[in-house]
Amino acid sequence: MNHPTSHPIGTPGVRWGDAEVAQWRESQAVRRGYQAEVVSVIDRLRPRFDVAEYGRLEYPPASYPLFVLRNRDWNDALPIMLVTGGVHGYETSGVHGALLFLDRHAAQYAGRANLVVAPCVSPWAYERIHRWNPDALDPNRSFRENSPAPESAALMRMVAPLRDRVLMHIDLHETTDSDESEFRPALAARDGLPHEPGEIPDGFYLVDDTAHPQPAFQRSIIEAVAKVTHIAPADEHGEIIGSPVVAEGVIQYALRELGLCAGITGATYKTTTEVYPDSPRATPEQCNAAQAAAVCAAIDFALAHPG
Repeated sequence: MNHPTSHPIGTPGVRWGDAEVAQWRESQAVRRGYQAEVVSVIDRLRPRFDVAEYGRLEYPPASYPLFVLRNRDWNDALPIMLVTGGVHGYETSGVHGALLFLDRHAAQYAGRANLVVAPCVSPWAYERIHRWNPDALDPNRSFRENSPAPESAALMRMVAPLRDRVLMHIDLHETTDSDESEFRPALAARDGLPHEPGEIPDGFYLVDDTAHPQPAFQRSIIEAVAKVTHIAPADEHGEIIGSPVVAEGVIQYALRELGLCAGITGATYKTTTEVYPDSPRATPEQCNAAQAAAVCAAIDFALAHPG
């Protein structure tokens, strides 16, 4: 892969201001449709789930409704399982893996768990196949009090009444070649820093919580996903994306401190999935299926070990 050494927007070594952010935003073109590809699927699921609009993003000229789906047989005595996707809008299988789970697998948890699924947290970025929102903010570094990212703030408001009742939260992501070719160089330019090329891991991996690790939970997901697609190996330094591998296909981040989506609840079981859709060994269908398998394994483990 060829790594860019500079970014076309801004001055090297100088953090972007409003003018550079505006220039970047104007360079982003709609490349696919939220209504056609996501909302239409949610509409087909309405007969089986309670669907609510938990917020709306006003990015003129467009307005994006944000949807959450819940099981119809909600029972306050049952544990809550939270599934989020599309926090980074360009990570396609996060969105469609969540929808696939709802369509094909959610029924098996009827009477056993309450499901809360927000399949596309960042629809503006979904349409433009980008990581950021229109203000060049990463929603997955913005899950904190007084969040500057409307996507993150809306999800936190929706989750707030449930926060201390969630048993399991799985946040569905991808790591793509464009991380290295496009998004990391843009991040470095935005922040006025040099871009340091890295490696993209080939395969599926998980991000556990440094503060409250759950190795058996992570292992159960890895074992389930390995039946669908391959697991990312550690690099020559024993790392994945610069973090030490603590078990096969597992690294750890400080979820809450970094403002990551997976840290927004008090759930006992938390994880972030990462699929590699650009691998020659994986198809888009496999990536979606891997995400759905991860969700099922996560719920199954939580139900078997409620704590």
